[in-house]
Amino acid sequence: MHEHSTPDQSRHDRTDHDRTDHDRTVHDRTVHDLPEETLDPAWWEERYRSQDRLWSGRVNASLVQLASDLPPGTALDAGAGEGGDAVWLAERGWRVTAVDASRTALDRGAAEAARRGLDVTWVQADLRTWVPSQRYDLVTSHYLHAEGGRGWHWLADAVAPGGTLLVVGHDPSDLDGPVPRPHLARLGHTADQVAADLDPTQWASIEPQVLVRTIPHDGVEVTVRDAVLVARRR
Repeated sequence: MHEHSTPDQSRHDRTDHDRTDHDRTVHDRTVHDLPEETLDPAWWEERYRSQDRLWSGRVNASLVQLASDLPPGTALDAGAGEGGDAVWLAERGWRVTAVDASRTALDRGAAEAARRGLDVTWVQADLRTWVPSQRYDLVTSHYLHAEGGRGWHWLADAVAPGGTLLVVGHDPSDLDGPVPRPHLARLGHTADQVAADLDPTQWASIEPQVLVRTIPHDGVEVTVRDAVLVARRR
C-alpha cells in the first residue's frame, strides 16, 4: 500500500507507495471517490491488479534522506507496496520485513528483490489489525493514512531500544494546494498527530517536521508537502 518518489526529488511520494506517481490525478480521483469506509485489503489488491505497475518502483526520497546514515540492522516496511523502499534497504544491508495487504504488490517486490539477489521477508497482512511479532531497529511507513483509524501506537511499539521510527504522510496543508487532492481531508495527517501517539518518556528524540518536494503536474513542477515524524527510541 504505500507510495514513493525518486531519490533526486526534493521530497518524495508513495515515490510511487513506490511513489511520486501517488500524486497522479487518476490516483487522487480513485481514492476520493471511495466510500467513507477505510481502504480494505480487497480494494488494494484490485488496485494493484488493475495495472502492470502501479508505482515507480523507486525508493521514497524521504527514506534516502533520513535513513542513509543509519547503521544497517532489522527493518520493518509497513505498507511496502511494490517494494521500492524494502529493496533499497536490503541493498544497503538491512534485514527487511516488508508488509502489505496486497499479494500482487508483494509478488512484484519479491520478483525485483530476487532479480537483484536480495533477501527480503514479504508478509501479506491486513495493516488495520496486524501486530508485529518482534521489534526492529528501523520501522518505516509511507502514506499508511493511519489504517482503519488505528493510529500509530502499533508502529511505535515495534521499534527496538535505540531504534528509529520514520512515518511519512501527506500533510493536510496541501488540501488547497496546486494539485487537486481532496482525499487529504480524510487521509492526510500532520506529523504532530503521529507524535501525539508516542510516550515522550520512551523516546530520546521526537522530531515532527514538514518536508517540501516538487512533483510534475500538468506539465509544470509544483510544490507539495509531506508530514514527517522521525523519532529515536531510548
